[in-house]
Amino acid sequence: MASMEDREKGFEAKFAHDEQLKFKAYARRNKLLGLWAAAELGKSGPEADAYAKEVVASDFEEAGDEDVFRKVRGDLDAAGVAVSDQDIRTQMEQLLVEAVDQVRSGS
Repeated sequence: MASMEDREKGFEAKFAHDEQLKFKAYARRNKLLGLWAAAELGKSGPEADAYAKEVVASDFEEAGDEDVFRKVRGDLDAAGVAVSDQDIRTQMEQLLVEAVDQVRSGS
């Protein structure tokens, strides 16, 4: 019976660890997306870092990626920056891969 409990605790610990890595990867992706969008908006340095933090914070509005997409899309539109929806979504996909690699490597 103890081995079943140990297995259950192991699965729970793995699930919690995986969820934590997933959260970190999406937060990192959103930061990278924010830095990309900041460059598109002509921001750099501390201004770009502050904007990236806004993008990360926008992910807490609702589940999924649409809140982040709307934030970036709205800001680019407001600034008159011509970037397609597909370009933004492609960046989101590519940066997620990069973010996962960074989180796994601990950088």
